[in-house]
Amino acid sequence: MAAPDGEHGVSGPDPRTRWAGGRRALATLVIVAVAALAPGCGEKQERAGEIRAEPFELVLDYFPNADHAPIYAAQANGHFREVGLDVKIRAPSDPSAPIAQAAARRVDLAISYEPQVFRARDGGQQVVAVGALVQRPLTSIVSLPKAGVRRPADLRGKRVGTAGIDYQAAFLQTILREAGVEPGSVQVQDVGFNLNPALLTRRVDAVLGAFFNYEGVELRQQRRDPQIIRVDEAGVPTYDELVFVTGSEELADSDARGRIRRFMAAVARGTRDLERDPQAGLRGLLEANPDLDPRLQRAVVDVTLPLFKAPGGKPFGWQEPRDWRAFEGWMRGNGLLGGAEPAPGPAFTNELLPGEGL
Repeated sequence: MAAPDGEHGVSGPDPRTRWAGGRRALATLVIVAVAALAPGCGEKQERAGEIRAEPFELVLDYFPNADHAPIYAAQANGHFREVGLDVKIRAPSDPSAPIAQAAARRVDLAISYEPQVFRARDGGQQVVAVGALVQRPLTSIVSLPKAGVRRPADLRGKRVGTAGIDYQAAFLQTILREAGVEPGSVQVQDVGFNLNPALLTRRVDAVLGAFFNYEGVELRQQRRDPQIIRVDEAGVPTYDELVFVTGSEELADSDARGRIRRFMAAVARGTRDLERDPQAGLRGLLEANPDLDPRLQRAVVDVTLPLFKAPGGKPFGWQEPRDWRAFEGWMRGNGLLGGAEPAPGPAFTNELLPGEGL
């Protein structure tokens, strides 16, 4: 799904909707007792006990959809309350809002994209990714059978629609270069975020920026037999598509760190709920956004579920350091980074994931 902030979206409503202030006193009431490791997941159990839940605000990258299913499963099944959090989830009112609000500490966490984290930091915004929600790229080249684009080399002489996002344009250049295709032979058109409509009306032969788990699934349900080329299988270094982001100053606050750690533990539990029963796990999402197509959302969750899970032996939300370094190097090599005063410190941390950094 090509979102307004540069990654994804589907046809549907765009809902437009903080608690701020003294939470430190409440934090002292929270019991974060570390028990035995949960089997196979590395999560250390958090006990809230009979406590008053602390307010916690999360702003999404876009309107609620299946990419956020673990979060809504955690909320619907009471896991946030179990760890002493009263979580408010809202959609952004502006495409640039999530990262900007995290940087300004107006929200506890925001969902964004790894490339956007690097871009924000390059512009001086002090933000840090504290966990991955989706563990690999969803961004893909999607086409319909008549276009004959089954591999990157088939893009020669074709019309490719994009959402006009610079780093996705760099994706295309890397893919063409790896396939030995002269970039000048490809006609690139900015189709905004109407990626599937541009395909269906034959305005373009292929689009780059669609999500294989969303537009691809939607086209399959329409029996259009989409041809999908994932960018990380065509020369673009892998990266985490969706990440949880907070402000660097938030990480310096021990109470804030504790709240984020408990939030991540609860979402890990929500992810396991989805594994056990995807339909039940979708209940909270469909209640939050009744305009969603339940059949499409269930199919998207089925495709995306493996990508919510961390590599074997790693905790939920794991961000692979080698991959982050490689992707940052790719961005720099393609002229996408180079700000005069980038934010200091690391772009990501795994210290607040279940069982880590204790």
